[in-house]
Amino acid sequence: MAEILLSVREVTRRFGDTVALSKASLDVAAGSFVALLGPSGCGKSTLFNVVAGLQSADEGSVTLKGVDIAGRTGHVGYMLQKDLLVPWRSVEDNILLAAHLTRGVTPMDRVTAREMATRYGLGDFLNHYPHALSGGMRQRVAFMRTLATNQSLLLLDEPFGALDAQTRFEMQRWLLDVWESAQRTVLFVTHDVDEALFLADRVVVMSPRPGRIVADLAVTYGRPRTLDTLTSPDFMRLKAEVLSLLHPEASR
Repeated sequence: MAEILLSVREVTRRFGDTVALSKASLDVAAGSFVALLGPSGCGKSTLFNVVAGLQSADEGSVTLKGVDIAGRTGHVGYMLQKDLLVPWRSVEDNILLAAHLTRGVTPMDRVTAREMATRYGLGDFLNHYPHALSGGMRQRVAFMRTLATNQSLLLLDEPFGALDAQTRFEMQRWLLDVWESAQRTVLFVTHDVDEALFLADRVVVMSPRPGRIVADLAVTYGRPRTLDTLTSPDFMRLKAEVLSLLHPEASR
């Protein structure tokens, strides 16, 4: 049985009189890819912010490798939907931004960043600036910057939500290649059921606000994932199950 890397226990988060999360519990195994689905406003991003230490839980606990990280930053890599690349920094320097902000960039950091960029298809763009990159390329740079934090857990909050369908599928396949080779753990927020089922080992479904975990579904088909995955019987069965959880009124 895989080691539990992240454990969220009975987390509740309030904003004034509004309860955003209600006793949310979740375990994420080391090396796994877990997708988090739920309606808008259900608390997915709030849960991410609590795990990242950007917000404190009113109740409950968050541990990483058995260590309490509640309210503490710097223990996970966090990528948002907007790439937030610094326009006056090159691709290489954007990848190295976390190192620059925390301890200063060393020559070895640059060697590592260049090797990483070359391995994952950005080697020819190291000296380019964000304005010269496509949307998909900008997201690759943003993900490399997240990977360069060297954290074991990566939180990806709808990173491909703004991309067109073709670019999005290309990025999904690219992300799986990087995840498998880099051997990190991913917790991935998306509104797209197909995306969740294509990428993840498990799909966790949240209820409308106040957000709580209502289902935790194992993705039973194996890897690698291909175009055929999207039309397989197991995929369609799981998709129907997830949709019925997200839209129970439509399944009556």
